[in-house]
Amino acid sequence: MPDKNHKLADTGKPNLYREMFPYSEFPRVVFGGRKVEHELPDDIWITDTTFRDGQQARPPYTPEQILRIYDLLHEIDGGTGLIRQCEFFLYSERDRKAVELCKERGYEYPEITGWIRAVASDFRLVSQMGLSETGILTSASDYHIFLKLRKTRAQAMAAYLEVVEAALDQGVIPRCHFEDVTRADYEGFVLPFAAALMKLSKKHGKPVKIRLCDTLGFGLPWAESALPRSVPKLIHGLRKVGVPAEQIEWHGHNDFHKVLINGATAWLYGCCAVNSAIFGLGERTGNPPLEALVVEHAQLKGISKDVNYAAITELAEYARKELGFDIPHNYPLVGRDFNVTRAGIHADGLLKNEEIYNCFDTKKLLNRPAGVAITDKTGAAGIKHWVESQYQIQIPKHDRRIIKIKDKIDAEYAADRVSSISDEEMFEWTKQAFGNDLPPARRD
Repeated sequence: MPDKNHKLADTGKPNLYREMFPYSEFPRVVFGGRKVEHELPDDIWITDTTFRDGQQARPPYTPEQILRIYDLLHEIDGGTGLIRQCEFFLYSERDRKAVELCKERGYEYPEITGWIRAVASDFRLVSQMGLSETGILTSASDYHIFLKLRKTRAQAMAAYLEVVEAALDQGVIPRCHFEDVTRADYEGFVLPFAAALMKLSKKHGKPVKIRLCDTLGFGLPWAESALPRSVPKLIHGLRKVGVPAEQIEWHGHNDFHKVLINGATAWLYGCCAVNSAIFGLGERTGNPPLEALVVEHAQLKGISKDVNYAAITELAEYARKELGFDIPHNYPLVGRDFNVTRAGIHADGLLKNEEIYNCFDTKKLLNRPAGVAITDKTGAAGIKHWVESQYQIQIPKHDRRIIKIKDKIDAEYAADRVSSISDEEMFEWTKQAFGNDLPPARRD
């Protein structure tokens, strides 16, 4: 039963928060209530949903592709526990084969966990796969409880608690996914349910985890904003109910472009784990990008000598070449042009000292040297640099083929061109100048 201070409000009609979610208009930001303070845990980490939520945004990965991604996550983690867990579907033969392949690696991190519905029979899948933890779908908002499940709050909570207790009885750590928590009745359902889960945890002597799922991206990073949209207040309240920071996890979506800042905010206000997917690929607008959280963690906690940050670039190359990811050229950290400057005055500064226009040592940390776009100010040396970096070859600066490309560029600007030369143009002109003497380009 819930704690006496947090009793379930088993209302007869749903609370749809129409003052925040009018539906016929954009959602409204409401400020109110007291501001809560930062509570950054000593240890914070990342979990991954690439093989669960990430597969709801694309055709399923093959088991072999999952294994390669899993290997790269392990490589980035470097044995630190930064990327602590990943979750898998368990329903199809393909899903289970992927789990078996990954288990054979014997890695400590990321730990392999499952995901099931709040149905007791699904636990046979968890037991069959020999997993020690599983996510359980426990929808939290009245939108889901009343309108989807067609239940009352009391009925929903009773069903959830029954499944959680079944997991604990079988020695499996349950991770309750509070679906749509940013539209849920916080005082009337979320806190009573959390308090009840903590009682079960104490009874069985095992942790019960709570994943706060911002299913439609309504979460707000401001401590002054009102519940249920305030990420700081959602987490602060759970901590006050007695949920340990290491048992709280945040799972966001990017419907309103706040997915990364909400994840970082969750860390700042007392949540140890933030859920992610590689390059943000998840259902609809996607989840917090794993690679962005790795860098965000380094900014909050400092660089780790054991984390392999450069493997992020390797993961991006694999995603592009083998998985068909269409990563935008300007995508942070891994996009083709993320550390390439195109403004002429910026290029001049970058060539003099790259620290002027490069946000960090991208060569050292990500194995991505800073680049300069080609303009009328570039000169033969800049063209030589571009060709060498794209094709991994060495060429004399005054090679006739370099001069041929420079003549083409000079002609463009003589005809009053004002924009920089695109990579597509450079690839074409380089092929014209070099003919069949070129190896495959870096982008191929």
